[in-house]
Order: sequence, then C-alpha cells, then structure tokens
Amino acid sequence: MSDMGSRSSGDYARILSGTAANVAGIGCAAVAILVVQVLMTRTLGREEFGVVTVLTQAAFVVSFATRSGMDMAVLRTVAIHVGENEIGPVRSLVARATAIAGAVSAFVAVLVALAAEPISSLVGGGAATHRAVLAAAVGLPFLATANVWLAATRGLKLMRYTLYVFWAGQNAVWILLTLLLWLVEASAATSVLAYSLSWAWAAGAAWWSWRREAARWPTARPARGWLEDLLRYSGPRAPAAFLAQMLFWIDLFVLTQFAGGADVGVYSAALRAGQVVMLFLTSVNMMFAPFVADLYNRGEREHLDRLYKTLTRWILAGTLPVFLLIALAPEAVMRIFGRGFAVGTTALLILTAGQLANIATGSAGFILVMVGRTGWDLVVYACSVALDIALALWLCPRYGIEGAAVANAVTLVASNCARLLAVRRFVAIQPYDHTYARLAGPALLCGLAMWGADALAGDAGYLPDLVGMGVVGGAVYAAAYLAIGLSPQERRGAAALWARARDRSARSMG
Repeated sequence: MSDMGSRSSGDYARILSGTAANVAGIGCAAVAILVVQVLMTRTLGREEFGVVTVLTQAAFVVSFATRSGMDMAVLRTVAIHVGENEIGPVRSLVARATAIAGAVSAFVAVLVALAAEPISSLVGGGAATHRAVLAAAVGLPFLATANVWLAATRGLKLMRYTLYVFWAGQNAVWILLTLLLWLVEASAATSVLAYSLSWAWAAGAAWWSWRREAARWPTARPARGWLEDLLRYSGPRAPAAFLAQMLFWIDLFVLTQFAGGADVGVYSAALRAGQVVMLFLTSVNMMFAPFVADLYNRGEREHLDRLYKTLTRWILAGTLPVFLLIALAPEAVMRIFGRGFAVGTTALLILTAGQLANIATGSAGFILVMVGRTGWDLVVYACSVALDIALALWLCPRYGIEGAAVANAVTLVASNCARLLAVRRFVAIQPYDHTYARLAGPALLCGLAMWGADALAGDAGYLPDLVGMGVVGGAVYAAAYLAIGLSPQERRGAAALWARARDRSARSMG
C-alpha cells in the first residue's frame, strides 16, 4: 500500500513538474506568437496578416492529417513498452512511424503546390497569395516529422524537449527568420516561408532529442503484425486529429467567404486571444497522455480516476484568472493587436465562453485516444465539425465575426460534452467531485481585485491597465487559493513537499 501511495505521489509530482515546464514553454510561445502577430499586423496590415494566419494555421491543421496518426500512436506505444520494460522494438517502431508520416506529408505537400492557384483564390487570390501557399506547402513534411519525434520523447514522460523545440524554439526561430526575410521583402509570402523554415529547424532538433534519449537502447525487430496494429490504431486517429484542429479554425475558414480581409484579420486575432485560456489545459494534456496509456494498460483504473479528477480541477483553477482577465477587459486585450482590432471585443467574449467548456471537461479527448477508442473519437469530431460548418454557414452571412464566434462556442460545448460522456461510458471515470466548490471564493476575490485595479488605473492606457489587472488579480487569486481553495489532499501534499524541502535544506546546511 505504501508503494502504491509513493508511486501515486510520484505520478502527481512528475505531472506537476512537467506541466510547470510546459506552462513556461507555452508562456514563451505565447509571447513569441504575440510578438509575431504584433509585428505582422503593424507591418503587413490586417489583410495580409489574415492571409498569414489562415495559411500557417491551415498548414498546422493539415499536418495533423498528414502525420497519419503516427504521433499519438508513437506516444502510446513508447509509454506502454517502457511501462512494461520491453524497449527492444521501440526504436524501430518510432523510425518506421516517422517515415510513414514524412512520406505522406511530402506527398500532400506536392499536391498542395500543384493546387496552389485554386487554394490561393479561396484565401484572397493574387500572385502574392499564390507564393504564400507554395511557402506553406514547404513546411508540411517538417511539421509532421518534428511532432512524431517529439511525441516519442513525451512517451518517456519527458516534457523538456517539447518545451525547448516546440513551444520556445520553433516560435523564436520563426521570429528570427521572419525579420531576416523581411530584409528582402516584407510580405505574406516571406512570413509564411519563415514559418515553414522554422519547422525545418524544429524537425532537426526533435530528431536529435529522440536520438539522445534512445541511442543506448537495444534494437529489435517489431513483432509480426506491427504495421497492422499501427494502422488499426492510427487509421481513425489521423482524420480525427485533423478534424480536432479544424474544430478550432473551421469558422475562420468559412468566414473568409463572407467577410472582407480586415474582418478576417480581426477574427484571427480574437481566436488567438481566446485560445490563451487553453494554456494550462494543453500543458496538462501533453504530460497526462503517457500516464493514461500506461495506467490503463496495467488496469490501474482507480488511480487513473483520481488523477483525472485532480488534474481537471487544477486545469480549471489555473485557468480562472486568465478567463476573468479576458472577461473583464476584452477591449484592452484586443487593442494589443492594434487600434482597429477593438471591434472584435464581442467575438472574443463569445469565443472565451466556449473555451470554458473545453477547460471544464479536462483531458477527456486525450483519454479516449490513449485508451485506444480512436473510432469513437473520430465520430465525435466528425459530428462536431459538421455542426460547426452548418452553424458558421448560417450565422456568418448574418452576423459576421460574432456569428462565427457563436458557431465556435456552441460547437465546443457540444463536442466536449460528448467526449465527457464517452469517457464515462468506456473508461468508467469522470472528473468532478465536491472540491470544485472551493474555487468559487478565490475566483470571486480575483474578479473584485481586477475590477478595483481597473477602476484605479483610470486613463493610464490599455496596456498598463491590463498588466495591472493581471498582476493584482493574480496575486489575490493565488493568496485566496492557498488560504481557502486547497482541497484536503492538496494541503497534505503541500505540507509533505514543504517538509521535504526543509529536510533537504537542513541537510545541505549541515
């Protein structure tokens, strides 16, 4: 029993530590992306910024399909084999999965290049957009292979390579390459090319990361039927991953058919800003996924249920201050992108409300994938995308960017509720307990503190006002959470961590 408790505590500690590293990485990525967006909106203008956003995001979304599900298959395979101490075939499986993803992506890149003209007409047309489409195609093989190799390192329950390469490195390299290429020509095409080349760097760094961890492992041939097993798992996963990413952006693509370039640029910025609330969810999902595969494979359902409950509560707790800041100061958030972007305030509020449903259901989607229910995952995403398209086609012509935001929010609520029910049905776990009520007090005090900071700021300007609200509200929330928000289990865990830290400090002093 003590061994189980010790291993359970170790799992929480590893997930928390990996999540903290991931949050730091996503924070770096958020700053880098914000820098890119501000540079582009102020240098290229709203219309060209809309082209860059649509094409770079389209490349990222398409890469989820061209990876052919190999990233999640590799993550799950590595976690299970390492958990059972059967590492012999792992290197060969990872190499073959990466080759499949790279080959499919290269083939699709060629098709995109051949269809560049009709694709560019959907985004706005013109020779400049045509060149931007070609530049986006260049990055597809690198996007796929980089993410398969990084998924392999996450299967080892290591987050640092994803932090260094995916979150921090690729975005920093994108900024650097953008500035360099702008010395030749400041355009949407050079900005998209910089994005593609940044993924070429990321692919090289990801390969080195995996090789560094697995270089000393023995190499054995996979068991007969390895390809069949891989394809059985990844077959439904490939389209589901593609649809999952489309779910965040399909309304933007529909909007391009009914709105001008300026409105598309504003909505692009609102989508980016609204997705900031997913920072903690994304961090936990990436770290939690290999634990789900390992624990489910070994039949430790109760431990998995406890982890799911605790981590979903942490996700909600970590997200509330950001949600409140956007809800109380949406115009200031949109003004970061430029004065003309303030018209997207209402859309931002709607989008953020939809994301709250995404946060409140925790890692439901990742759980379905890691326990092998990729078919049901595909069904949920296919229905969700169909709903989003239908709503966007109905609402965008009537209400513009606000209509697109409503389509996005309603779809996210329906999609996440469906995944939550699927996890309950197939895995027999769910994320809720009575300790969620403890978050109400800290959230209320945080909101009041932000409101007071906003009132005291007066005419200081949108940026100082936003920073002041964030700092004051965040400090009050942290203090209130420690005072009244911690669950009994968290208090015991915090006390144990504090005791270990004191013992370590005393030993080092002695």
